[in-house]
Amino acid sequence: HARLRWFSVGRFNLFSLWPSDHGDGSAHDAAGLRAQLDARLREAGLPVGGAIRLLALPRVLGYAFNPLSVWFCDAPDGRLQAIVYEVNNTFGERHSYLIEVPEAQRGARLIEQGCDKRLFVSPFLDMELAYRFRIEPPGERLSIGVGVHRRDGGAAVLHARLDARRRPLSDGALWRTFFAYPLLTLKVIVGIHWEALHLWRKGARLRPRPAPPAQAMSVVRSGDSSSS
Repeated sequence: HARLRWFSVGRFNLFSLWPSDHGDGSAHDAAGLRAQLDARLREAGLPVGGAIRLLALPRVLGYAFNPLSVWFCDAPDGRLQAIVYEVNNTFGERHSYLIEVPEAQRGARLIEQGCDKRLFVSPFLDMELAYRFRIEPPGERLSIGVGVHRRDGGAAVLHARLDARRRPLSDGALWRTFFAYPLLTLKVIVGIHWEALHLWRKGARLRPRPAPPAQAMSVVRSGDSSSS
């Protein structure tokens, strides 16, 4: 597409993507982020060289908070080989889960994955929980479903879902999005704290916050249900 006036990488604009908002926070450009992901893929025993796509909110007028960013990592043959779920909490901590896509599911329109929770996210949820993901990878449409379950197989304690459609990216589309959803990224963080306030007023018990994981990323290989 033509050069965008209202979207930038690494500098202030109406919409912008800052590489330091992702990965380990040290990247200054897209190449730096790519190098970080390639290193993680190699650690997981997966090949590098395929396309990598990021689903995340950009900064709007310089601000963004992404509770969850999702990286779709293709193998060199073009099939989706791994998904990285990058989780941020409101305490400034980040942890990612790299989950390999089983060979039988590569190229499928629905992918189901899971892993144990490693990062403290909500003060109202225990740590002994697990994530279950139902993903329709990017195409003309995309869908991401996240369930939070007790590790003993009990009932789900939280469900969230995002459904999206692909649209052309242009300056006009950016302005229409800005006016349709003004200060969207600010609303995310305000909404999180507003819901927390409601839960606290209803008497929800606060859990103590443990230290974040020593490693920045947990890896789940094909056929494994836990993080390593």
